Amino acid sequence: MAILLLLANLGYYAWTQGRLEALGLMPQEQHEPERLKGQVQPDMLRLLNGPRSAQPQTAGPSPEATGPDAEAPATPPEPVAASASETTEAPAPATLAQASTPVAQEPETTACWQAGGFTEAQTEALRSALTQLDLPRSWQFNEARSGGRWIVYMGRYDNQEQVERKKTELRDLKVSFRELSTAGLGPGLALGTYSSEAAAEKALADIVRTGVRTARVAQERAESVSSTLRLPRITPTQRDAVAGLGALLAGKSLKRCN
Repeated sequence: MAILLLLANLGYYAWTQGRLEALGLMPQEQHEPERLKGQVQPDMLRLLNGPRSAQPQTAGPSPEATGPDAEAPATPPEPVAASASETTEAPAPATLAQASTPVAQEPETTACWQAGGFTEAQTEALRSALTQLDLPRSWQFNEARSGGRWIVYMGRYDNQEQVERKKTELRDLKVSFRELSTAGLGPGLALGTYSSEAAAEKALADIVRTGVRTARVAQERAESVSSTLRLPRITPTQRDAVAGLGALLAGKSLKRCN
């Protein structure tokens, strides 16, 4: 039995390999040329989702296509147009360069701002704070001196009734006046205002000759020095930084320069 199985296997192998063709014994070949004819440009196939750097893969002719039943294409294959996904996924170099270029910001506009009426102590405190900010070096403090003011004065009265009685006496003497309510002088009356003490003394002598007996010279306002902060050519960001100093501005607000 073993020898018969061995001989049967050897015979089957020789038959499948065509060794018994001389004896008229060979297997029938299976050909399907209609499938090859139905293919449309198989050599132009490519993977759309494959890596971009890889060359498109082409399907080579199958072993059966080289047989006598295979037909050669009548015309050379036409190039296949790139799909929409390929054109959108691969931006042009110019587009990439534009996307990587940073957009330059336009510079802020500048203007002149100022705030005035600072005392000497307020000026020094504000000056120290301004040096810590990022400001142009052109900012400065401008001093303004106000001279003293003297008046021919009557008062100080205890109540408004006394003020009204003195007003009536001055009207009878045809002497002009204005009422005072400032601290230290009000309630009282000013019979004239002058820029120097000497001028006030001379005016007092003239008023005494009209019949006024209780008037005297008094200083309504002492000589003072005030400073104005000037900030030329600063940006809105720098202006907000100065306005943010709060109490150091002593209630003064920044205004456009005249």
